[in-house]
Amino acid sequence: MSKNEIRVRYAPSPTGHLHIGNARTALFNYLFARHYHGKFIIRIEDTDTKRNIADGERSQLDNLKWMGLDWDEGPDIGGDYGPYRQSERKDIYEKYVQELMDKDLAYKSYMTEDELAEQRERQKAAHQMPHYEYEYAGMTDEEIKQAQADAEAKGLKPVIRFRVPKDHTYAWDDIVKGPLSFDSASVGGDFVIMKRDGMPTYNFAVVVDDHLMKISHVFRGDDHVSNTPKQMMIYEALGWEAPKFGHMALIINNETGKKLSKRDESVLQFIEQYRDLGYLPEAMDNFIILLGWSPVGEDEIFSLKEFVKMYDETRLSKSPAAFDRKKLRWINNQYMKNSDVDEVFNVAMPLLINAGLIEKHADPYKIEWMRRIVEIFKREISYGEEILQYAKPFVEEPQILTDEAKEEMSAETVAVVLRDFRDKIAALDFMDATSILRCIKGVQNDTKIKGRKLWMPLRIAITHETHGPQLPESIELIGQKATLARLDDMIDRVENGKL
Repeated sequence: MSKNEIRVRYAPSPTGHLHIGNARTALFNYLFARHYHGKFIIRIEDTDTKRNIADGERSQLDNLKWMGLDWDEGPDIGGDYGPYRQSERKDIYEKYVQELMDKDLAYKSYMTEDELAEQRERQKAAHQMPHYEYEYAGMTDEEIKQAQADAEAKGLKPVIRFRVPKDHTYAWDDIVKGPLSFDSASVGGDFVIMKRDGMPTYNFAVVVDDHLMKISHVFRGDDHVSNTPKQMMIYEALGWEAPKFGHMALIINNETGKKLSKRDESVLQFIEQYRDLGYLPEAMDNFIILLGWSPVGEDEIFSLKEFVKMYDETRLSKSPAAFDRKKLRWINNQYMKNSDVDEVFNVAMPLLINAGLIEKHADPYKIEWMRRIVEIFKREISYGEEILQYAKPFVEEPQILTDEAKEEMSAETVAVVLRDFRDKIAALDFMDATSILRCIKGVQNDTKIKGRKLWMPLRIAITHETHGPQLPESIELIGQKATLARLDDMIDRVENGKL
């Protein structure tokens, strides 16, 4: 494959935040471009003005940058083939629409929305697939001109429709799906290429933009397959060569087996939501890339640079990709374990502040203390927000004991263990993990109680949890004063039946 000709694009609409499916499209285009030393272009498809949202473009670009992607051309950095917002290219589209009309390959259509709706209802009643029926059927050129003039006189604004060739087959060798073909009759009749407000439709604008921006390959979701023959018609009508197409398999909810839909609230589907929960960008990249692409071998954890190096578009899957939340959490946990504590702490800190577990402008001692808590627990957490449940026992008074914990604390030896340990902790001039471990071993020597009957009462008394990281490190972070207070409270509860 020639490396000089590779130009791919990701073209989001600013109608919402960055969706998992769109993030995957961006990643696969990025990997393809970077693997073949080509160009990766960002283009904003903002012609649907009614659905565009405030900050939609900024949200898309910010989240792509958060994922570690960079691009060679785009609305924020410019390039040789701009503008990179479709709303700024209106005069370009008008030029090519006019060219098609001059060739009698497109025409003005004045059918109203009500008339079109009535047409569709009539077709449904006749058990036909809804399609546009040529409104000037049987008319002479003069009659057509008169009908259009009458419509103009009524104040009606036209759309521009493309004349779909009859009895023509459009075929291409899809990079992902293999050979595909569609008969021209399957597209639903002459389709709109320019709306009443003068803005182009998706299928027209994308052809003009991809051609003028010299896009060589188009990778997009499976839901665009039906658009491809329409676009090929326009390429043909304008005398242009179409790019190579690759349509990636749909993403399905692994729990329901249904297509991942934005209406499916059982799955978080937007990159921003995962950022807010404290997922790491490298982990998100890793998980998303494996949705429809598989590396050689059994390994599953790779950096973005490694994915670029090993990327092979022939390994894109034809089968639907299952969105597995457990798999995502597992992957993110792998990154949490192996990340520098400062990186995890940077993710965790805003969450800790929002939860009120540390002040916004805490003193250096408090910050370092919280950093140590994060360091201890970063191997345990699947994503940043989970640090809250681990940090709370160090900051807040322990909550009510679970039934499991109560059962553990009902053993006859509990009070003996707690009293002995309390005395040893109280006698310490300086309490750190090493001295705490010596105290625990001292209790074992004094009482001859060991194993679970020794460690579990201490853990529950001080943290109110039945599991967690190394106990001496946890006690060190709670501090001597709070440890003694919690031990006194639990001794009282055990000896007076207040569990």
